[in-house]
Amino acid sequence: MTAKSPLLFALQGTQDYAARVAHHLGLELAAHEEREFEDGEHKSRALAPVIGREVVVFHALYGDGERSANDKLCRLLFFCGALKDAGARHVHVVAPYLCYARKERRTQFQDPVITHYVARLFEACSVDRLTALEVHNLAAFDNAFRIPTRHVESADLFAQHFAGLAGEAELVAVSPDAGGAKRAEQFRRALEQRIRRAVGSATWRNTAATTWSPAAC
Repeated sequence: MTAKSPLLFALQGTQDYAARVAHHLGLELAAHEEREFEDGEHKSRALAPVIGREVVVFHALYGDGERSANDKLCRLLFFCGALKDAGARHVHVVAPYLCYARKERRTQFQDPVITHYVARLFEACSVDRLTALEVHNLAAFDNAFRIPTRHVESADLFAQHFAGLAGEAELVAVSPDAGGAKRAEQFRRALEQRIRRAVGSATWRNTAATTWSPAAC
């Protein structure tokens, strides 16, 4: 690693993925620590000097059995803020999954537009650039953030993977909702080109919702 190479950090839960990226670049992940406190609070800090350096932070913001999307988002934001406070010249976040990207518009009266709120949080913590993979709505993603962003599409990579598993079975590319229909269609076309036969398409519709009211308590 040279002084001009970016420093690569990966928060807990994303180390394996980030390590493969670092290996591909001929780099290693920089050292950091993450501490948990008895009251549920936490802190993260870089152990490698970051002053004047370009820094890339990897963290996938999906909820799992250990941490919620909210918890992961807070950890990432606090870590990025600490990097800038420590003198990092440029902080670039790579989020293979960006939480709350599906709530990019109002669908009901007084609905929140959480994608915009998340964008403001990244800006408030001095993140300079964000890269995300297969966001829910590309136009909404571009409009929500005032910092530079990059959207990475994976249709060709997924098509290459599933083409080897397809065999002779009939295949259908299913979008989880209307917002992902365009992305599913891109994958369907890429898969058709690879296996040289027709692939069907469908959109899953889920209208279930939970409503809370004081009378229910």
